[in-house]
Amino acid sequence: MLLLARDATVTYCHSRTQDLSAAVREADIVVAAVGRPRIVRGQDIKPGAVVIDAGYNLGNVGDVDFGSAVERASLITPVPGGVGPMTIATLLEQTVEAAARQLGVAGV
Repeated sequence: MLLLARDATVTYCHSRTQDLSAAVREADIVVAAVGRPRIVRGQDIKPGAVVIDAGYNLGNVGDVDFGSAVERASLITPVPGGVGPMTIATLLEQTVEAAARQLGVAGV
């Protein structure tokens, strides 16, 4: 939604998208959050694309094959240690805000 708000053209894909590789090859920004280990392969990354791997799977691997994708991406988030810490920080912030609202306490 943030990208749409900035007038970006957004294409949603999923694990059963016909020719997922072709869609990924066209993307300037890839956000992978499928829940399938290494479903996005490096050879499918457009050279210079930004890759955000929001997936986490058993074995500490993401939805992107980091080893091959890092060769083509201009920027890439690792798994673990990429978006996970930001997700946790945001969740904690929202939890504190919700508790403050329920208790009628000024926001932190």
